[in-house]
Amino acid sequence: MTTPNLTPRQQKWFASVRAGLERDTGKSLETWVEIAKSCPETSHRARLQWLKEHHGLLQNRASQVLGEAFGSIVAWNDPDALISTLWVDPTSCAIFEAVDAAALALPGAIRTARKGYTAWSRQVQFAAARPMKGGKAMLGLAVTPYADSGLEAPKSESWSERLKSRRRLEAPADVDETIRTLLRTAWERS
Repeated sequence: MTTPNLTPRQQKWFASVRAGLERDTGKSLETWVEIAKSCPETSHRARLQWLKEHHGLLQNRASQVLGEAFGSIVAWNDPDALISTLWVDPTSCAIFEAVDAAALALPGAIRTARKGYTAWSRQVQFAAARPMKGGKAMLGLAVTPYADSGLEAPKSESWSERLKSRRRLEAPADVDETIRTLLRTAWERS
């Protein structure tokens, strides 16, 4: 089953970033690409900093310019590549596949691959998972930690602030009826 990589809301947001670039800076994306190619830096982060310090572009616009200039560091159009790069441990990959199947069974759910985690959305993000050392995975959910005794508040997670709880998964069998119910509850709120 193929799913779109971005929700309509995310697609609209990316389009607005691009549309606002020329309006707000007076330079087209093509002009910004030429400027970016003149950057003396070679790493993505250093180039982001250079565009910010020397040209006043902030994170989102600078990332878009650099993606056009040098190819996206995050392959938004190739979610399978991001997923296979992220979920390399066989056990964590099996956990991901179990979560993915449960999340995509919910009507209208869309998987969005990121560099450090995989997320699921309907209108907005309702769940995310990231691999952990030792073949485990961390699942974030858009429910409070009080929704289930196995949940805890997130600590230093890079996914959406909407995800108010997390749970460690140690095996594919951990994606049981409790997790499917929590996913559905989070999905209903999205």
